[in-house]
Amino acid sequence: MVMKFFLRSVSLLFLTAIYSLSFAQIAPQNGNIGAPATTFRHPSWSAQSNIYEVNVRQYSKEGTFKAFEKSLPRLQKMGVRILWFMPINPIGIEGRKMSASDLGSYYAVMNYKEVNPEFGTMQDWKQLVQKAHSLGFKVIIDWVPNHTSPDNPWITSHPGFYQHDKNGNTVYDADYTDTRNLDYSNRELRDSMISAMKFWITETGIDGFRCDHIDPIPDDFWKTCITDLRKIKNVFMLGESEKPEFHYAGFDATYAWDIMWATVEVAQGKHNLVYLDSVLNSNFSTFPKNAQRMYFTSNHDENSWNGTEFEKYGDAYKAFAVFSQTMYESIPLIYSGQEEPNKKRLKFFVHDPISWGKYAMAPFYSTLLHLRLNNPALAADADYKKIPTANDEAIFAYTRKKGAHKVFVVLNLSPQPQHFTIKEKDIYGNPLNVFTHQKVKLFKNHVYEMKPWGYLVYEY
Repeated sequence: MVMKFFLRSVSLLFLTAIYSLSFAQIAPQNGNIGAPATTFRHPSWSAQSNIYEVNVRQYSKEGTFKAFEKSLPRLQKMGVRILWFMPINPIGIEGRKMSASDLGSYYAVMNYKEVNPEFGTMQDWKQLVQKAHSLGFKVIIDWVPNHTSPDNPWITSHPGFYQHDKNGNTVYDADYTDTRNLDYSNRELRDSMISAMKFWITETGIDGFRCDHIDPIPDDFWKTCITDLRKIKNVFMLGESEKPEFHYAGFDATYAWDIMWATVEVAQGKHNLVYLDSVLNSNFSTFPKNAQRMYFTSNHDENSWNGTEFEKYGDAYKAFAVFSQTMYESIPLIYSGQEEPNKKRLKFFVHDPISWGKYAMAPFYSTLLHLRLNNPALAADADYKKIPTANDEAIFAYTRKKGAHKVFVVLNLSPQPQHFTIKEKDIYGNPLNVFTHQKVKLFKNHVYEMKPWGYLVYEY
């Protein structure tokens, strides 16, 4: 984990050094650049899809599968397609930083083939998956391959599955006393891990995995693992990493952390839009042409440890939500409660339910989710083009295109109102403003008027 943040810091220092360069000097404006494409095919349903992260423990007062199941019709109506469930396995007890209400970390897995009784039974889980599938959802589960809890049965039955220090003690990272690191030089461990993952596909019908903290695990394991899994089903694989090589190992999507942090720094006035361009284009040129990247303004780690989107983005939270939902290569994420909106940091180790009310942000997200689902121009592989404006210091504009389909996005990424023109023939016409549901005429001398942190999304 420490190395991940070190690498990010080095990357950002490099980008800071070049941010004064124009976007044109860094690379072409069309996003279809990147490293060579991977050879596997993404699931056919992923390109125009989206991800909704489910925190079962905090989703309801009950904190169970059955309680969450009641929300499926609402989420279907909102336009959610992929449900990512945080780990559903039993949680270890040994090593917890115990308090009277401590329920433990989801990421300290005590058994890879069982369900956390806190959430319900295996039958409850199977019923939830079946119901979700009947409503058109895909289901992926959080998988924790790097470590287990200290009281996982493997500790005693297969001690060779674990890393040991020079004194023969099992080891863990940082202060994660509730975990023990696995050793992927052990062939039997590799086979056992793959077997456990196959279990959830064959026995419960899930559609893929979000794999936690994959950086320490060798690429060749993932190549074997994902190849074997895809012999059963063309699963969707999301890796918690920002390393391009994992796409060649078979992962469909990885995290766009650098981009997320660049947007936060723009929102907080720490960097300008040329810097954001440089971070974006660095990602475009580094990752494979058919990579999918998970864009987000919040997730379970961000919300609990770094702050809500309101803490990080302030009044810019909607503008950057639009950005994350419409950017090139993106598989956009919504975290549990963002549609409410939830304005508190959800506690991680105890039951801290979201306070649901009027779902005030649901119409906003629904507009973006349905636009993506229905318009190929927002598919992950659709073309991207940065559009120059008369005020590029404050305005970030771009088109997404695929075939005859086009979407034009204009963001005022500043705390001041803006008035400007755009002399780009490619965007002239009579598109639909997707938020007002009104057609507008865009032409050479059209004056755009935008509120602070405003956003416009046009569909042609």
